[in-house]
Amino acid sequence: MDIQLPPSSVTAPAQAQPPSFSIDEFRASLGMFATGVTIVTARAANGALVGLTANSFNSVSLDPPLVLWSLARSAASMAALSTGSHYAINILAANQKSLAERFAAKDIDRWADVAFTEGVGGAPVLVGAAASFECFNRSRYDEGDHVIFVGEVERCMHSAGASPLLFHGGRFYTEHPL
Repeated sequence: MDIQLPPSSVTAPAQAQPPSFSIDEFRASLGMFATGVTIVTARAANGALVGLTANSFNSVSLDPPLVLWSLARSAASMAALSTGSHYAINILAANQKSLAERFAAKDIDRWADVAFTEGVGGAPVLVGAAASFECFNRSRYDEGDHVIFVGEVERCMHSAGASPLLFHGGRFYTEHPL
């Protein structure tokens, strides 16, 4: 049986209109969305450890288990993360603010004295994380100045009772800002 829907009385525009706001206004508006903080980790083809702080993390699907995150195209770790088979997404605990800052910094040894275990496909899993998702690098989508990564979760864990590190309005919080 073929069901015919009535034509819509609203015609969608062929493309989006130019923004009516500045990049600073957009960034400030995005900052009103409180997020958790993650460190995405992997191993490059040469075995080098790769890691970066990201708060663009979200669930996609329960069956199959899928998550997503995004990375600026200009990121130094783009080559390793886009071609590698696996990565881990480590949701930071409230007491890991210094790790978030370290993995967001440039031109430092991010891995000095960082405790981790070897995860699926060699991706480092950070000790003490509130939760972790070990992912197969399933797909990538180029959008704007970022690439959206979709990972198929092969293993996950969480620490019962752990409080997550939060990010809101350009600041870290170890408990919900009232």
